[in-house]
Amino acid sequence: MNVQLNPVGTYLREWRQRRRLSQLDFALQAEISQRHLSFMESGRATPSRDMLLKLAEHLGVPPRERNTWLLAAGYAPVFEERRLDNPVLHEARQAIDVLLKSTEPFPALVVDRGWNLVAANAALQPLMSLVADGALLQPPINVMRLSLHPGGLASRVANLPEWRGHLLDRLFRQVTLTNDRTLLPLLEELRGYPCTETQVAPTADHGNIFVPFQLKTEQGLLSFFSTTTVFGTAVDITLSELTLESFFPANPETAGALRALMS
Repeated sequence: MNVQLNPVGTYLREWRQRRRLSQLDFALQAEISQRHLSFMESGRATPSRDMLLKLAEHLGVPPRERNTWLLAAGYAPVFEERRLDNPVLHEARQAIDVLLKSTEPFPALVVDRGWNLVAANAALQPLMSLVADGALLQPPINVMRLSLHPGGLASRVANLPEWRGHLLDRLFRQVTLTNDRTLLPLLEELRGYPCTETQVAPTADHGNIFVPFQLKTEQGLLSFFSTTTVFGTAVDITLSELTLESFFPANPETAGALRALMS
């Protein structure tokens, strides 16, 4: 498949502006002259492969996008994308399994850059059973869609306006930070889902410490806070785009209910 590439200087300028850096500020950060940076952005100079990777590192450009930069400058991509079951990623997959297992009896899951479910621990299944629309559970399972779709968990979320706002904001920030425009259709789809703005969570005040995820279940109201884990040093595209989301009980009642479900 042919990919239409912009001049590499265009990518460099767009990402610098995305990070809200002036040419002078970025040049100082990257330890190059402002003149040299200006020439690269305008196309009057072509950066070397090493220079391009250095600039991308300073701008926090994801590995997938760095490959695009390299292709635009006439260089071969350097970041590989492998399936998670590739033997090369065996140790990384083992680490994921250990993290998922260690979170039980509390739910945890791994998603890719498009928020599609990659792996989960056994504690997630009781929550998945709350989904009314079975079509949402057909692979690939999109966790964002599952959370906010009327046939998913939306009708069970006690603080839907608050949780919906949190998820939409997070997805928007992801698009902004990574320039991953493939997420825009998902963002627009989620924004179109109905939401009862008068819905209020009947739970204790969390002191603005976190946005709780509150579910109405047969065990009562379960309240969670979430944590996020990523591979901080990954140079493989697949690993760099994985996120492990863990949901911990926000009160003793939720902790007890989850332990009972897993017993």
